[in-house]
Amino acid sequence: MKFSEQWLREWVDPDISTERLCEQLTMAGLEVDAAEPVAPGFSGVVVAEIVSVEPHPDADKLQVCRVNAGQDELLQIVCGASNARAGIKIPAALVGAILPGDFKIKKAKLRGVASFGMLCSAKELGLAEEAAGLFELPSDAQPGSDLRDYLQLDDVTIELGLTPNRGDCLCLEGVAREVGVLNRLPLQIPAIDAFPAEAEHTFPVKIESGQACPRYAGRVIRNIDPTVETPLWMRERLRRSGVRSLGVVVDVTNYVMLELGQPMHAFDLGKLSGGIQVRMAQAQEMLLLLNGQRITLREDSLVIADQNGPVALAGIMGGAGSAVSDSSRDIFLECAFFSPAALAGQARRYGLHTDSSHRFERGVDPELQVRAMERATALLVDVTGGEPGPVVDVSEAVQLPHSPTISLREKQISRLLGTGIAEDEVEQILSRLGMSVERQAAGWRVTPPGYRFDIAIEADLIEELARIYGYDNLPSVRPVATLTMGNRPEARMPLETLRHTLATRGYQEVITYSFVDPEAQKLLTPDCKPVALANPISSDMAVMRTSLWTGLLQAVAYNLNRQQPRIRLFETGLCFIPGDGGVRQEKMLAGAICGPVVPEQWGSVSREADFFDLKGDVEALTNRLPVQFRADTHPALHPGQSAHIYLYDKPVGWLGLLHPLVEKNLDLARRVLLFELSLTEILNRPLPAFKEVSRYPAIRRDLAIIVDEKIEAEVVLQCIRRTAGELLEDICLFDVYQGKGIDSGRKSLALGLTLQHYSRTLEDKEVDGLIHRVVDAIEQKLGGTLRE
Repeated sequence: MKFSEQWLREWVDPDISTERLCEQLTMAGLEVDAAEPVAPGFSGVVVAEIVSVEPHPDADKLQVCRVNAGQDELLQIVCGASNARAGIKIPAALVGAILPGDFKIKKAKLRGVASFGMLCSAKELGLAEEAAGLFELPSDAQPGSDLRDYLQLDDVTIELGLTPNRGDCLCLEGVAREVGVLNRLPLQIPAIDAFPAEAEHTFPVKIESGQACPRYAGRVIRNIDPTVETPLWMRERLRRSGVRSLGVVVDVTNYVMLELGQPMHAFDLGKLSGGIQVRMAQAQEMLLLLNGQRITLREDSLVIADQNGPVALAGIMGGAGSAVSDSSRDIFLECAFFSPAALAGQARRYGLHTDSSHRFERGVDPELQVRAMERATALLVDVTGGEPGPVVDVSEAVQLPHSPTISLREKQISRLLGTGIAEDEVEQILSRLGMSVERQAAGWRVTPPGYRFDIAIEADLIEELARIYGYDNLPSVRPVATLTMGNRPEARMPLETLRHTLATRGYQEVITYSFVDPEAQKLLTPDCKPVALANPISSDMAVMRTSLWTGLLQAVAYNLNRQQPRIRLFETGLCFIPGDGGVRQEKMLAGAICGPVVPEQWGSVSREADFFDLKGDVEALTNRLPVQFRADTHPALHPGQSAHIYLYDKPVGWLGLLHPLVEKNLDLARRVLLFELSLTEILNRPLPAFKEVSRYPAIRRDLAIIVDEKIEAEVVLQCIRRTAGELLEDICLFDVYQGKGIDSGRKSLALGLTLQHYSRTLEDKEVDGLIHRVVDAIEQKLGGTLRE
């Protein structure tokens, strides 16, 4: 929201400086983003009148003007502007004047003709970015008047960065209301009386979608002159509010929007037929908008239509086919209340964002429409003439929003703010904010005004009290709270432990968006259709992630593109898995690595991280859990270098090397290894149990077993564990060999078996028998043999 300080002070004029006003607004929650002069510095520029114009004797594009600048004699000034003509009032920079850019005006000769000053355009004065000629002033401007005083240019434009809940301050009246409350001053509200109808002409209005548009007001005004120039004072206020002048009819509707907060639209009545219908769009209907964009309307979009079809996208933008032009004589003024829920996100779906949609999405006062219509009618008729008909106000009272009645407890104020506020102060603050306040035994019954959509519960009222009372006036008090010990199952490991484990292994945590690129998501989980966003921020953030890998790989690519040679990243977060029962939110932990195993150093030979390095990291995360890694295929992982992770025969994750095709499509410069685990499963750990260390010696026997190369080592280990039973204290695989002496298609596994009894010393005969049983089991079940 951008506005002129002078305009604001016409409504409420506190005796404070601009700096203090900006500070006051910011501390009240209306943050001031910028406060800038409305015009750059210049001096020596006065109002002047061109008395006569003669051609330059030696230049076709120059003219010699005789100018009345309020001095004793007329000035001769050479000018090249195409609109220079006798009788117009324009700014004149006299000799000695200083223009923006420290440009000093001097007496000069232009092609042999003396010139005693310079006639100025709005661009040369820094009042516009472009200008086609001299800046023409109203005919009542007094020659010789200082231009800065005449245009009141010693003013400041204040720009607010409003939060979405403060739609009521998207107008000058709303800001003035806040300033008045903060400074305990009444508002000087311009008189807005009902403008009497001068004729009986009306245009029918029918609301078909009352939930989306519970109120629609319209008025016919005939015989206007749309070619009349917008008054300078209005153009200046629009300019200082960041709005371009687009013609008197549009300027008036924009002015009312900035002043009162009610967006309006004007139709050329001659281009409408049948009557106005407020309805939802129908399939395949199209509309050419005022900006030249032709759109195919969605069936959930609200439109303003006549009997021939849509003429405007409700609350967003009008249609070009019914726009007011210089040839228009009769217009239909529209002023409506559209439900914020119905318009939320509609503009963005068509790639639009307008001042109207910005306000309607945040909420407009449902009682403002007729008042805004009367204000616009008075301004328009005053400038363009015309004969207004009666206001047609159609509403569905049941669908209009109603302000809630909220109970405010006195004790709750001190509990939340840490200090009490006097009863009369509470009532004054709430009353000045436009609320209805009724005293009760334990507090108050409060009804907020219709324009405050953000006030619904008791805490909202207390926030309002804090804002107006002043955050600086609230004492610093240590909060008093009852602390209770939360229950946490002893067998459930804190997530922080896993984070710490990965951090100690060189990983860094990242946080990525839950909204991801549909194409990238399809590459990683092609069999899972993600949840599409109804109103995405952008096309590459259009679906909810079904895997954390999508964001992780984007982060890896970002770092690789910035010459990071070694990357270790992990993330924890929710994945959104669609199913028959709806969307399931799964807590996941994922990681990605690429580059050398260790940073470059002199003490070891550098090598690239591989599958088993990543597997070691996953094993560190699943310590004390009986996880199994089973070779399997995944669409996003390299065949032969991927594994499905199981816990208690239940799949809990994946790990492996990224598939080369996926790597190419994501434009990754190096090989990337990934893992992903279900946090729900791996955070539950068996409790450590005490086991007394045996006093009897352990015996180790090493075996070399030859098995088919396709048999996983884990299968052999499981076979040995089942056969050896309780005497097997430990087993480790310390070598895998294929080559000379081993048949093709087979491999040798070197295993170390540690055997120990808890209550006695094992005898060699007993150990030999167990080893024979182990070898027999491997031969029978796995087709393996003992290597000689």
